[in-house]
Amino acid sequence: MPTPLTGRVLDFSLGQAHLCLRYRQLMVRRDGLPEATVPMDEIAVVILCSRRVTISVAALDGLTSSGAAVVVCDERSLPSGMMLPLGQAGHFAQAQRMRAQLDASLPTCKRVWQEIVRAKVRAQASLLAVYRGDDHGIGGLAVRVRSGDPDNIEAQAAQRYWPALFGDDFRRRFDHSAPDQNALLNYGYAVLRASVGRAVCASGLHPSLGVHHHGRTNPFCLADDLMEPYRPVVDGEVAEIVGATGHCAAELDPLTKARLVGVLHEGLEHDGEVRPVMDWIGRSAASLARRLCGESDEPIFFPSGLVQP
Repeated sequence: MPTPLTGRVLDFSLGQAHLCLRYRQLMVRRDGLPEATVPMDEIAVVILCSRRVTISVAALDGLTSSGAAVVVCDERSLPSGMMLPLGQAGHFAQAQRMRAQLDASLPTCKRVWQEIVRAKVRAQASLLAVYRGDDHGIGGLAVRVRSGDPDNIEAQAAQRYWPALFGDDFRRRFDHSAPDQNALLNYGYAVLRASVGRAVCASGLHPSLGVHHHGRTNPFCLADDLMEPYRPVVDGEVAEIVGATGHCAAELDPLTKARLVGVLHEGLEHDGEVRPVMDWIGRSAASLARRLCGESDEPIFFPSGLVQP
């Protein structure tokens, strides 16, 4: 049975540890400390960061079979790889849905991308209004997004968004050597990507078959599509860490990483209901699956409170 789409994020960033499996429990062994156990069904994401952490194949199998994602970090503590659940941890109609996903028409994929971009731009506008007091006209761009976003409104919004959020000198960078806020953003996005990828698999879709993102070497294209409207949740946390000046003086230390991981557990409101971010991600993935598989014409679900004060 797939695990619920909420769960614990375990971050092993410091010191030595060995992770193994015992009676459907993840056992954590540390030198000089009592053994600790966590039920597999309670785990959403495991982040392996410390170079002194080892994990057994049985534990990896137990985690992915339970529906958890595993993220591996490099020597700079930045994510370098990810393992997602497939098979028995997936949706009961996984094969059927994957075939339907492959057969999804180009117009359907373009309309889905239109909805994703609109939701992302609206979330960016909301974040700027909350943290900078003005959306810098980004909110008005959302209504101009057409099917497939041929006018690249997503990029137009980004040109206003990043300078408004972090200052005119800020440049968004994706490489692992990126300084300043980029290091925090890249880490937060990697954890978010793992959570979205897990939800995509649990909904019976294949994460490599994107509606917009494509790449022969990218196995998580659909996760990259669906996570776009949720990125501002990470951006807001980075803005709080940086402070009102917009200039980054924070390092990607264990405390900062804990804050970025904690974003997934924060409550967001939709129609008076408050749930953790990971819960809403699961609902977004389920609605995306229904659309791509021709089971529903309803818009892709995204919570109305993606960014809150």
